[in-house]
Amino acid sequence: MDTDVLLSGLRSTIGASRVLLLAMEAKVITPLVSVATVIEYEAVLKRTEHLHAMRMDAEDVDRFLDAFVAQADAVTTHFRIRPSVRDPDDEMFAELAINGQADALVSFNIADYRTLDPGAPRLDIPVCRPGDILRRLSWRPSATLPSASRLP
Repeated sequence: MDTDVLLSGLRSTIGASRVLLLAMEAKVITPLVSVATVIEYEAVLKRTEHLHAMRMDAEDVDRFLDAFVAQADAVTTHFRIRPSVRDPDDEMFAELAINGQADALVSFNIADYRTLDPGAPRLDIPVCRPGDILRRLSWRPSATLPSASRLP
């Protein structure tokens, strides 16, 4: 799960990114994390403009990330693929997806995951927007789902 999806899910109480966070909390989906991606999540989520938009403070972000990581599968990167995708900041997510044998990489910035060299092998992992992932799931959150009120 790219940082943009996590940020979107925390900034809005509706939308596909938010529903993916609820699906994760309901154990319908399991995100993958690495040390690098959690550091990235923390750095981005704790930016002043994002804290304000999410109506959270740094301690709220810490609590959210603790819960997120507790429900995620930790992946150790055994091999690196760099440089492979257009956005160098997204290499860590491509590596995580490959090393963790992810079913999909979820991002709003699909173009960032195209290979640098048109002749290079592709990631072989689908890069999808949050709505694409939701269409694959038969699960939908209930309006009375207790967890919906626990997310910031």
